[in-house]
Amino acid sequence: MEQKSEAQTNAVDQEKWVYDSSVDHKGRVPLRSSTGVWKASFFIIAIEFSERLSYFGIATSLILYLTMVIHQDLKTAAKSVNYWSGVTTLMPLLGGFLADGYLGRFNTVLFSTMVYLLGLLLLTLSWFLPSLRACDADVCTEPRKLHKIIFFLAIYLISIGTGGHKPSLESFGADQFDDDHSEERKKKMSYFNWWNSGLCSGLLLGVTVIVYVQDHVNWGVADIILTVVMALSLLIFVIGRSVYRYRNPMGSPLTPMLQVLVAAISKRKLSYPFCSSELYEVPKSQKGQGQGRLLCHTKKLQFLDKAAILENKEDSFENQSPWKLATVTKVEEMKLVLNLIPIWLATLPFGVCVAQAATFFIKQGTTMNLKMGNFKIPPASIYSLGAIGMIISVTLYEKILVPLLRKTTGNERGIKILQRIGIGMLFSISTMIVAALVERKRLHVVKKEGSSLSMSVFWLAPQFLIIGFGDGFALVGLQEYFYDQVPDSMRSLGIAFYLSVIGAANFVSSLLITIADNITKKGGKSWFGKDLNSSRLDNFYWLLAGITAANLCIYVVLAKRYTYKNVQRNVTVADCHESDDAGSMA
Repeated sequence: MEQKSEAQTNAVDQEKWVYDSSVDHKGRVPLRSSTGVWKASFFIIAIEFSERLSYFGIATSLILYLTMVIHQDLKTAAKSVNYWSGVTTLMPLLGGFLADGYLGRFNTVLFSTMVYLLGLLLLTLSWFLPSLRACDADVCTEPRKLHKIIFFLAIYLISIGTGGHKPSLESFGADQFDDDHSEERKKKMSYFNWWNSGLCSGLLLGVTVIVYVQDHVNWGVADIILTVVMALSLLIFVIGRSVYRYRNPMGSPLTPMLQVLVAAISKRKLSYPFCSSELYEVPKSQKGQGQGRLLCHTKKLQFLDKAAILENKEDSFENQSPWKLATVTKVEEMKLVLNLIPIWLATLPFGVCVAQAATFFIKQGTTMNLKMGNFKIPPASIYSLGAIGMIISVTLYEKILVPLLRKTTGNERGIKILQRIGIGMLFSISTMIVAALVERKRLHVVKKEGSSLSMSVFWLAPQFLIIGFGDGFALVGLQEYFYDQVPDSMRSLGIAFYLSVIGAANFVSSLLITIADNITKKGGKSWFGKDLNSSRLDNFYWLLAGITAANLCIYVVLAKRYTYKNVQRNVTVADCHESDDAGSMA
């Protein structure tokens, strides 16, 4: 009876307080009822809405600005967009590292948003200040060099701001849910879906309202709107400070992994222990607040396990150097990071397909009939169909598919994370096939009539909608995967890994354009001419469809062999077993 009473007391205590290594704004253990979950996440999603409004308001029109104002040719403009997008989505690797290791996620969001605001302010000034404007007249063939410098400085400041903003904000939002609390864990699964709904709402306004202002008023007024909205959202974010749950930075997350590697190499000649229970782990009773969760032992990458062998049984762990002895959890964290690499590489072709939507897809729209009745659609606004497709996909998945799949599979998520990503990759192949067929039709009309103005821009709707459906599976799945499957101390960096897929894919896309251009030039006519009508983008789309289809076969093999993160839940290391899709349900 006494034990039962103690268990009941612990259960009540767990319901009242949050013991997941987080603290409240005063550095205390958070009170569950007044911190975290949706009450905190709504503040965080609000600033994400603002950031995506700004990003897509700029990104989707960037190729038009570069060709119409900066007067770059199509190939150069597409490469410029890819380079900028690549830097923007690779910078989060640095931002995530600083957030996890030194600055903390809340502080990183504050600092990076200020840098973002500086970039938006420079963009605004480059339009309104006479000395910084592209030209004195409304039309010119060559803009001022100073305008180019300020313009590129501004958009790359936005890249730096995004580098700290994106990984820190999304992981900070997910931190508001306790993985060890069953109800909050289920809510966290929904969080990534609703996060992306907020993201898509910002995208929709960015590619419709903001793009309309750019097209029908001027770029400067649009920049003023973006600057004001970003400033207001930063204020809203700060107002929610008292309801957030925070994770204290714990130093470089890369150092423990290096320690595991050094320890494993130094003990490489030792015999592997017969039982995994002989490997050293900190007992749960000794694990203090803020030290994170313990992981179960897995049988993959066994050469790393030697780092956890305690050579002298009489020595205590406290007397050992971390460069000579690691815990099972530290070893498993190293395995998690190594297991991410093949999946990261296998998702790059998907990212290359996504990159086409913000470059060639939009440029195609400029050559087609943009009228809808008496209203002329801004070319970049067609991108909104992708956002609509993603919102539909995420909503159907969250409200219909997940409840049905939970009953069928018995899995809390409905299906495994990697299965969700694989479905999205199938959609990306379909997108490229449809895009190739539509472009071939457009080129046929050009050959027959001299232009494609007789074709409605809504011929592009299927490829945007399909890629939006795919994003609802693959992009959301990638966010969930890279947040969940990294060590707990690296979750901002995990989101940065997801973003780096898209960033690296932009560079790969530019490389493919260069290779295809050089090869086809030798064959007689380049696939990438001075304009779309003298190009053969349909062939480039077929190439991407083939590459992505071949890559999907490799991805399926990797996904089947993947071992998911397995967190100890009231068990000992000896009781752990390799999980199918168990463990952390972040």
